[in-house]
Order: sequence, then C-alpha cells, then structure tokens
Amino acid sequence: MRKVILYIAASLDGCIARPDGSTTWLHNEEYTLDGGDFGYSTLMQSIDTTLMGHNTYKVILGFDIPFPYTDKTNYVFSRSSHTNTEHVEFVQEEVVSFVQRLKQQNGKDIWLIGGGQINTLLLNAGLIDEIILTYIPIILGNGVPLFPPGAQEHQVQVQEVKNYKNGFVQMRLAAV
Repeated sequence: MRKVILYIAASLDGCIARPDGSTTWLHNEEYTLDGGDFGYSTLMQSIDTTLMGHNTYKVILGFDIPFPYTDKTNYVFSRSSHTNTEHVEFVQEEVVSFVQRLKQQNGKDIWLIGGGQINTLLLNAGLIDEIILTYIPIILGNGVPLFPPGAQEHQVQVQEVKNYKNGFVQMRLAAV
C-alpha cells in the first residue's frame, strides 16, 4: 500500500503560513547557507502524487516559477468547481474517501503538501503514515497552524532527528 507522507515546514509556534497564507518567511537567505535540500530530492524520488488544498495551490502558483510538480499526478481539493489544468486535477470529492482509494492504487508514495485543514482531516482518519517536519527558527505569533483545532490526539514515533547548521531541526515521525 502506498504511504501518505506529510513533508512540511513549520515555525517554532507551529504555523505553516502567515494568516494570509504567505510563506515568504521560509525564503530567508540565512536558511540556504546550509547547502542541503533537507531531504526534498529524496522525497521527490519516492513519490508520484501530490495532494494539496486550494489555498496551498494558490500559494504555489504565486511563486515566481513554473508549476514545480509537472512530473507528478497532482490533486487539488476544493469546495468549488475548477477546470483541470495540464498538471492539476481538481477534486471536489470528500478528502478522506478519495485518499483511502488513492492509497490502494499502484504507484509510489503520496506527498501531502498541505494545508492545515487537509492535514487535520487525514490525520484524524489515520491516513498519514509519515511526517517529515522541519522546524524553522522563527516565531510567527499568528498564522495557519500545522494542525488546526479539531485535530485528535495521535501518538507518533520519532524515527530520526536532524539538526542543520542554519538552525533547522527536522524530525521524521511514523504513525503508531
């Protein structure tokens, strides 16, 4: 069975974006001094599918680059109707049942890009198999939480912790 992997960065106070959805705080020059990709290329080799909410998709489109996951199957969950694009299929179906079926299909692992609402839905349904969480040394004070209110208690097992020279701390966690 395919795994759903939540690979994501968060501030020290657990935010994945500012209240307006902005992630500009992730693009600080000091953070690139380490020279590593923080496991990103390894993740990209292990997946063939991405999942994200519509707000996260809009943030990605706001980057000054072409859509970055053109070699993957990309699903964007939205409550409203959108026309599919060359690289994205919009899904209005209920998230949990869609992902349950997707995990049963043949293929590589699945990257849950976020955001918080989808993270919580899939966490509560027991569909997140692994979390690769990179803490960024910043406190935002307010923003989009990694798991918004409504997340149920879940035990996870720490598989690995990495410290980077730029202050990042990355934890690889497995569902128990």
